Amino acid sequence: MKARLARSRRPAASLAAAAALGVLATLAGCGRSDPGVKETGAEPDLPGVRETLIPPMKVTGPTGWNGETPTALEGYVVTAFATDLRIPRQMLVLPNGDLLVAEGRGGKAPPLRPKDVIAGPIKKKGNTRVEGGDRLTLLRDADNDGRPEVRAVFADNLDAPYGLAFVDGYIYVAEQDALIRLPWRPGQTRAVSPPELVTRLPAQINHHWTKALAASADGQTLYVGIGSNSNVGERGMAVEEERAVVWAVDRATGARRTLATGIRNPTALAVEPRTAALWAVVNERDELGPQLVPDYLTSVREGGFYGWPYSYWGRNLDPRVRPQRPDLVARALTPDYALGAHVAALGLSFARDGGFGGRFAEGAFVGQHGSWNRQDPSGYKVVWAPFANGRPSGPPVDFLTGFLTDEGARGRPVGVLFDPARKVLFVADDLSNTVWRVTRRS
Repeated sequence: MKARLARSRRPAASLAAAAALGVLATLAGCGRSDPGVKETGAEPDLPGVRETLIPPMKVTGPTGWNGETPTALEGYVVTAFATDLRIPRQMLVLPNGDLLVAEGRGGKAPPLRPKDVIAGPIKKKGNTRVEGGDRLTLLRDADNDGRPEVRAVFADNLDAPYGLAFVDGYIYVAEQDALIRLPWRPGQTRAVSPPELVTRLPAQINHHWTKALAASADGQTLYVGIGSNSNVGERGMAVEEERAVVWAVDRATGARRTLATGIRNPTALAVEPRTAALWAVVNERDELGPQLVPDYLTSVREGGFYGWPYSYWGRNLDPRVRPQRPDLVARALTPDYALGAHVAALGLSFARDGGFGGRFAEGAFVGQHGSWNRQDPSGYKVVWAPFANGRPSGPPVDFLTGFLTDEGARGRPVGVLFDPARKVLFVADDLSNTVWRVTRRS
């Protein structure tokens, strides 16, 4: 009976795949973007809405690096710092210089609409086939030659670890359902005790499962980014309670308050070193066109409302949301800096202590995982957002490219981390399961 049932499912799967391809072919024409549209910076162009039930989708399959490396700007060198990881996400440099890498995959949100059914298989084409590690891997390169002498599993059996922070002898980890901490002593390569719970995190449905994390400049507050449970509230707003928010958690007690709301999916958080202000990269909504809505980099203001789901890029109404909330839209904040539509920014790290120098002395590195919902791919690179006096000050610069070719995707950047002590930029690539190391050519 089992064999008969298995055979009966194959034709249905084939029909579903054929139907998906047909839908995508129909949508391909309306999925092209206009090269004249300015998608980045403080004042991006916002083209007219091209609403679709199912967005045009294009995900290129993995090709591997085959001995090549990402392409950095002239004067920089890229090497593979660690390979054969298990879905590397975010990273943390410990006080002794050891690098921690969070590895894993979370989320199991059930499909709700035709888009969910079709998008799942399409998006999987652009993902690694490796199982998530659900662990923290420690890499030690004591002589800073780019070849770690020590590689060890620092902690395992975690639940989709993502955000990382270090304060006063503790490593803080944002799993998909909890904020935990592990004690740390210099030199250790393995956690010496089980994780301690700091506070539970919203985990119902977990459409956006990643939980971003950063510590305040004084170390007293832990900021947690919590993404929405839907595109624009189509699951109902009841499941969006304490979603699309940034929490401020008291490190000592675990007490939390909601710092900002309406911030659809804050995938990475970081404190700007000059002003000590909190910043986030945010993934915006789909199905309004290939160049709407821009993903963005923004300061996270106390009590700020960033529009989701009722409006985008400030007070531009989303026509799909019913009922509307004009009271909220009236106070919606405009983000600081557009990164481009559907680039899927997942990494954020500010240069510190002069960064790489020159034009890379003050600003932020942003890892862009890459689009799946437009016909001409966007993202698939690491960009530099220049700052002056703690604020964005110019157009983004492509800092690390080569992840996408005509043949397919070699890799997809996630976390980025600038190590000021060693003047190194680390980039986690969760398609090739590599951590890349970028340095200035000597």
